[in-house]
Amino acid sequence: MLSKRFFKTKDEAEVTFEFSHPDAQEVQLVAEFTDWQPVAMKFNKKQRCFKLKQRLPNGQEFHFRYLIDGTTWDNDHQADGYVANNFGTENSIVNTQRV
Repeated sequence: MLSKRFFKTKDEAEVTFEFSHPDAQEVQLVAEFTDWQPVAMKFNKKQRCFKLKQRLPNGQEFHFRYLIDGTTWDNDHQADGYVANNFGTENSIVNTQRV
């Protein structure tokens, strides 16, 4: 799940990435804005999900995926959209356009 917070005085949005998986020991966010390098997400025991906050420039779209336990790929099932990738699957999209 994605949640976004826009700032009045900054040209960026704070995006919170949330991902739940019943058997995951670790989840990493892999995205264009990380140069496709995995970034560990923190597990929130109370909400029973993995979370990561990232500031991104407004008015753009970024591709991303989640890597579960270093072996399994998954998308955000509530992403802003999806696009085919070169591996025969799809990437999730986060859009930072103000609505």
